[in-house]
Amino acid sequence: MANKKPVFKPYYQHQLMAFPPTFDELIPADHTVRLVDKIINVINVEPLLNAYHIRGASNYHPILLLKVLVYGYVTNTYSSRKLAIACRESVPFMWLSGMSKPDHNTINRFRGARLKHALRSVFEEVVKYLAEEGLLSIDEVYTDGTKIEANANKYTFVWKKSIQTNKAKMKKQLDEIWNYAQSVATVEDLLPEPPTAKTVSPESIQATVDKLNEVLANNDQVDKKTKAKLRYLTKNYPETINKYEHQEEILAERNSYSKTDPDATFMRMKEDHMRNGQLKPAYNVQISTSNQFIVNYTIHSNPTDILTLKSHLEQHENSFNRPPKILTADAGYGSEENYTLLEQKQVESFVKFNMFDKQQNARYNQKYPFATNQLFYNEQKDAYICPMGQSMDFVGTVKKRTTSGFEQHIRRYQAKNCNNCPLNGACHKSKGNRLIEINENLQRHKQKAHRLLNTEQGISHRKKRCYDVEPVFANIKQNHGFRRFMLRGKQKVEIEWGLLAIAQNIRKKAA
Repeated sequence: MANKKPVFKPYYQHQLMAFPPTFDELIPADHTVRLVDKIINVINVEPLLNAYHIRGASNYHPILLLKVLVYGYVTNTYSSRKLAIACRESVPFMWLSGMSKPDHNTINRFRGARLKHALRSVFEEVVKYLAEEGLLSIDEVYTDGTKIEANANKYTFVWKKSIQTNKAKMKKQLDEIWNYAQSVATVEDLLPEPPTAKTVSPESIQATVDKLNEVLANNDQVDKKTKAKLRYLTKNYPETINKYEHQEEILAERNSYSKTDPDATFMRMKEDHMRNGQLKPAYNVQISTSNQFIVNYTIHSNPTDILTLKSHLEQHENSFNRPPKILTADAGYGSEENYTLLEQKQVESFVKFNMFDKQQNARYNQKYPFATNQLFYNEQKDAYICPMGQSMDFVGTVKKRTTSGFEQHIRRYQAKNCNNCPLNGACHKSKGNRLIEINENLQRHKQKAHRLLNTEQGISHRKKRCYDVEPVFANIKQNHGFRRFMLRGKQKVEIEWGLLAIAQNIRKKAA
């Protein structure tokens, strides 16, 4: 039997070609890079061109750099150094750039500076282009948010409570030394109260330190320990209080921020593999989608979704000159302020409130038969009837303000005799007569939301929300590995997410 030998295809590594192939021949007709090239070529990029000024040396063309960046985010290449390498080694990038070889500084400078005021308009043009093709709707959107880790050190942070605690300690120590100073000072040196008695500010701290030095510094009766304390607070307290004031300005309404990225707030992340509730510096990313295309996006330093809807809707109006006609969101957005805002803007909203899902369960309602929403309301007498038939009469109205400054009007109703009631303890836990608070405007909004959510259209929107907006985050974070921003500062983070949003829309169209 003859010996069989393996057969190989010809391999001539250094063979010369009379007609070498072009990049265009090497890229398939349905390749995603062709779609990136087509979309960027047809949209209006005038705002991007206006970011350049007539001075200095010639620049790489902004269309070239924009295509390279967008295709980089489409293919999970986020680093400017890797993009620069790709322009020298990757066929699709070389085809896009026309064999130009921008270095990583050029790419990074373009992304951080040139796109600062132009990327939003590029994103909007892409959305309008897709809307004209009938792939998405600008008027019917699904809104949700996620938290993405910031490019910041999670061990260098500033906490509002810590500042307040330290300022209280400073005030206490100054008061102690002030009281001691009064006991050893002459009559003409004494003041009725220390400057820190009411407020802790740079001015009051400096005034207190100056007065203490005036009274105690040259007094021989003062013990050495007190003089050492006085020297310490003279040297450190004015500088420290100025630092605290600066930190409080950065904090504003937030409870924390990272020293390496002051715009980032410490938030609880779902990707907590230790499951110990670890806080990390992050941004709250809000998007509105249609058919899994991103229609609108905003970046927030506030971890609570409920406070983001107002500015998110304003951005939608700025982008498309009108609010959406229909908006669907989960219970994280269901508040009186948001319901009122949506009603004022005439947006048909399918937004759950916090107890909507539980109230759909009959067993849950049976478990809490004495809940406020289960009480009977007598409209003629303006009174609620307790489970034992006692009338709970109106006793007054109070005003409350939310953390965003929204004013709520609360009506109070109270029973007259709960002491000998057999249901006392089961009906309510307060020691005196039961007092309930009713927000009529919020009740009205909840009843409207409950009615809309249970219509055929509402059920359809509730179902679609789960497979419209949520998979977009899953695709970006899990499939494309984007779990941490590369740039620092809210403005640059918005640029980075804008590139991700454009890339998501192009990938979706290509699919």
